[in-house]
Amino acid sequence: MTTERLDQPRALRRSLRPHYDPEAFGRLSEQIARFLGTARFIVYMTVFVAIWVTWNIAAPPNLQFDSYPFIFLTLILSLQASYAAPLILLAQNRQDDRDRVQYEQDRAAADRNQADVEYLTREIAGLRLAIGEVATRDYLRSELQRLAEELKERR
Repeated sequence: MTTERLDQPRALRRSLRPHYDPEAFGRLSEQIARFLGTARFIVYMTVFVAIWVTWNIAAPPNLQFDSYPFIFLTLILSLQASYAAPLILLAQNRQDDRDRVQYEQDRAAADRNQADVEYLTREIAGLRLAIGEVATRDYLRSELQRLAEELKERR
């Protein structure tokens, strides 16, 4: 039994499984899911199916490769759907993760904004209290006018 040293990196293990980058695969799945959700994809699939059906109905019998119940077409469409559904779900999960991070950042920003508003509200209230004890311009003007009138009366 060998003991591994904690101050040294582990030796690389060889694996029979192929290595893939989950982030790159996720980006690819999002691109595919975005394409599957477009009108262009619907048009392409409609044209493909229309050509397939038209060919296998109108072409000479020796050139037809998928007769009326179109079993091969059904198989191809099922295969496409079996790959499309997990790719779409993977893309949705990645979007949910991004939305969750964005929501947390928005909430933190809202909390900071709320704290700033509360601080400014307290500061304004403090200034109002302080201003209540300070002579205002209107008060000084009225007092000067009163003093001027008193001086006029004494003369």
